Amino acid sequence: MDDEKTPPTGPEETTAATGAEPSGPANTDADRPGPAKTGAEPAGGPVKRRGGWDRSTRTAALVAALVALPVTVAVAGFTFNALSPDEAAAPSPSESVQALGPKSTVPVEMAAQPLAERPATVCRALLSKLPSTVRELPQRPVTAGPEQNAAYGDPALTVSCGVPEPTIPLTDTVWVIEQVCWHASEQGDATVLTTVDREAAVRVTVPKTYEQPLQWVSPISTAIVESILSAGPVPSGCRG
Repeated sequence: MDDEKTPPTGPEETTAATGAEPSGPANTDADRPGPAKTGAEPAGGPVKRRGGWDRSTRTAALVAALVALPVTVAVAGFTFNALSPDEAAAPSPSESVQALGPKSTVPVEMAAQPLAERPATVCRALLSKLPSTVRELPQRPVTAGPEQNAAYGDPALTVSCGVPEPTIPLTDTVWVIEQVCWHASEQGDATVLTTVDREAAVRVTVPKTYEQPLQWVSPISTAIVESILSAGPVPSGCRG
């Protein structure tokens, strides 16, 4: 009966059967300390996680991606802008004015009525103060009375000094522009504005081509304040 017993398996036979060399006395799985049960790392160093990535590697990769993303977006935006056609800018008021017609140097036909000494003096002072452009309209020569007349642009906006002051109905509106009181009337294809508070009246004719006529007399009003005194009874609407 003893011959039928299976002989105990020893280390040598285990080695022969498996081909692995024992590293020490045989231990059971319950007795063998391992990383999964004790938390200790093996002697060979930290165990790599599956796929070859550990926590520090993933963190470094995430930081690099976050840094590279804004740079990539900025480069893409710059490339798009560089390749896209420029958008047409909205025309400025001065560009709109310049597009109304070609610049002309042909003298504008204007009449020059005789003036008394005082009106002639203040009108010469006014003409010397007038700007070379009115809202981008360049000044043009006139056929008569350059000491009392001026013209700008094409079609011509004209300025006449020493004209008769208009008689204003009580119900008419007057406009104060840069301390100068103006009365407006519509005549054909132009708006005519005349001062009603100066010792020498000034008339400005603004073609309908130029919208908002009151805005065109603003630089002229400044020159009037500097050269022509206020005088006479003025309409109640002119008083501040």
